[in-house]
Amino acid sequence: MNQDIRAPRVLLIDQNGEKQGVMPTSAALEAAEEAGMDLVQIVSTSEPPVCKILDYGKFRFQEQKKKAEARKRQKVVELKEIKLRPNIDVHDYEVKAKAMHRFFDEGDKVKVTLRFRGREMAHPELGMKLLNKVQADFEEIAKVEYAPRMEGRQMIMILAPK
Repeated sequence: MNQDIRAPRVLLIDQNGEKQGVMPTSAALEAAEEAGMDLVQIVSTSEPPVCKILDYGKFRFQEQKKKAEARKRQKVVELKEIKLRPNIDVHDYEVKAKAMHRFFDEGDKVKVTLRFRGREMAHPELGMKLLNKVQADFEEIAKVEYAPRMEGRQMIMILAPK
């Protein structure tokens, strides 16, 4: 910016966005001073560097606004967990399914954990049947990211919104 520009010649763009051509840095600084604005180096990698006449305070404010807006639009995908049991009741399943619908609408992934206790470990096929039902119920709004798999005493599946 202004006196910090070390290049002997610069490509100048005025405050209206019009290209003024290649000129000595001192002449570009004079032009910026006449306009009552700052000379800011926009592209330093090109030869000669591109400099623009603009109000630096306003420029910084606009850049901060753009960054804040980009951060606001950015959605962090969370992993929500739904815990089930192999012998879940119909109404309980519907409540869990409703919660999963809400998570998918918010754009979050859902980890479905099916926990086995005691003798239930002898029948992992019941768990697989339940997870296949979950998969079928949500196939139009979610895709399987992590197929049903047994991990210790629990069976896990991860679904992501389409």
